[in-house]
Amino acid sequence: MLHITLPDGSQREFAGPVTVAEVAASIGSGLAKAALAGKIGEQIVDTSHQITADSPLSIITAKDAEGLEVIRHSTAHLLAYAVKSLFPDAQVTIGPVIEHGFFYDFSYSRPFTPEDLFAIEKRMSELAAKDEPVVRRVLPRDEAVAYFKGMGEHYKAEIIASIPSNEDVSLYREGAFEDLCRGPHVPSTGKLKHFKLMKVAGAYWRGDHRNEMLQRIYGTAWASKEDLQQHLTMIEEAEKRDHRKLGRELDLFHIDEHSPGTVFWHPKGWSVWQEVEQYMRRVYRDNGYQEVKGPQILDKGLWEKTGHWDKYRDNMFTTESEKREYALKPMNCPGHIQIFKQGIKSYRDLPLRYGEFGQCHRNEPSGGLHGIMRVRAFTQDDGHIFCTEDMILDECVAYTALLQKVYKDFGFESIIYKVATRPDARIGTDESWDKAEHALIESLRRSGCEFEISPGEGAFYGPKIEYTLKDAIGRQWQCGTMQVDFFMTERLDAEYVGEDGARHRPVMLHRAIVGSLERFIGILIEQHAGALPVWLAPVQVSVLNITDAQSDYCREIAKTLQNQGLRVETDLRNEKITYKIREHALQKPPYILVVGDKEKAAGAVAVRARGNKDLGVMSLEDFSKLIAADVSSKV
Repeated sequence: MLHITLPDGSQREFAGPVTVAEVAASIGSGLAKAALAGKIGEQIVDTSHQITADSPLSIITAKDAEGLEVIRHSTAHLLAYAVKSLFPDAQVTIGPVIEHGFFYDFSYSRPFTPEDLFAIEKRMSELAAKDEPVVRRVLPRDEAVAYFKGMGEHYKAEIIASIPSNEDVSLYREGAFEDLCRGPHVPSTGKLKHFKLMKVAGAYWRGDHRNEMLQRIYGTAWASKEDLQQHLTMIEEAEKRDHRKLGRELDLFHIDEHSPGTVFWHPKGWSVWQEVEQYMRRVYRDNGYQEVKGPQILDKGLWEKTGHWDKYRDNMFTTESEKREYALKPMNCPGHIQIFKQGIKSYRDLPLRYGEFGQCHRNEPSGGLHGIMRVRAFTQDDGHIFCTEDMILDECVAYTALLQKVYKDFGFESIIYKVATRPDARIGTDESWDKAEHALIESLRRSGCEFEISPGEGAFYGPKIEYTLKDAIGRQWQCGTMQVDFFMTERLDAEYVGEDGARHRPVMLHRAIVGSLERFIGILIEQHAGALPVWLAPVQVSVLNITDAQSDYCREIAKTLQNQGLRVETDLRNEKITYKIREHALQKPPYILVVGDKEKAAGAVAVRARGNKDLGVMSLEDFSKLIAADVSSKV
């Protein structure tokens, strides 16, 4: 007898080998209809997979995260099926699952148009409605290469040819279309109902700019109509909040072809930058950090010692002077170690916390650049803590509490915590990695934080905590980090004198709260849809006159508020007041003050708050108290 153990601990007995679909049917017709795949241990398999030995089994449905992944994977194949149906000369390449959906890359003689996209999506729906079974078969590698070459699918043949010759490969067929894939897939195309094609973009074959430019069709797929509609609504809202669009409309910054991947900050945008930087500078000061500044260019030899040259040199900008090779720094840590090494350090000096608004450069591919969110030149609120092994836990606990306060001040309440553990390619001993990972995990437990483990996602020199924000429309942004590093100080020969009088290596904690200031400001712009809170707004008060008779009084108001430390602009143009109010409201200042003869005579102002809220007439003193309270409370 064959015994199948279900998630609730119950068992099902079968006389011989049984498929996942048959197990589901034995439990109930409803589950049999809903089944998309099965999970045997950690392996996800097709419902047609035959179980030949006693096994634990979970039936995967659309309610499971794994089920949604199977839906998206299968919808990518449905997309390729539809493209081949409409454009037989197109060649298919790869089509993986991505966050919220999937894409598939195609080689075709002309660009796909919006009309093509509409037709492809319509054809996908027609093919899904046929409810054709998705059937798996296995071929020897060389036979599979010949099979796809015979169909004219040279990209598929190239992919298969890169697989070891002694391995078999699996293919999946649905109707007239067959594709290379490891699977698993839904049992039939009728399971694919809630999808939408989003856009077409360019993508180099195998990500190499020397290869052909392919056409990448992006799509999204969900388990229900409601989930799909919710996602599309979120995308629509995200487009309204796009920091690139708002950056232009609010005159904050621009990106210029003369310096791709870098930001030209306009006065209003630089005002926001300064508020963020000065806030973080106070965080440094109030939490025991000493601010430092390292050079932009460092000798190649230093990067070789740290290991960065081997790992990151393709992303480093280099230069040469007097036959010496240098690199613009992609990170700040080696520079901070050089500062630490100046003079003799004692155990009494530890923990020693350095902070820097360090400008870094990384040679990101042009296709990956995105507004101010992903750039080639960026500034980090970078910090490094030099401490003893016994201090790691307390420093990590204190850091998490500090980060939580900072995020709350910027308007983010929801934080996701992940611990990224040792990768396969790493330096150091397992013993050191054990200590570092334990310290990070224990610090989150002591901080009362629920967290996930991300196996193998740590840096080559140490594990890390990743702190991810969730914004107003549910998107996630990984910003903060805390990394434990036992090795960098050894490679660069940093040491301190211990209580025993001997020389010891300090542990180095790498940490950043907002990360890239450019990216964080982009996140803030999108979080608040450009309507930044009072303390961050580039213009906090706009003062508008009704006629020339109030011009001098408006200037007095502006001067009084500016002396309060507020950012104020006046509009004394000879235009209708309704026009001026409407125009300034589009710039999203928190407050607009309107001044006519009555307000001037009373020494008052008519106050309009953002969102077209009329707060009535109040004295300038009362308004000053109101906005001062907003600024201090970070409303």
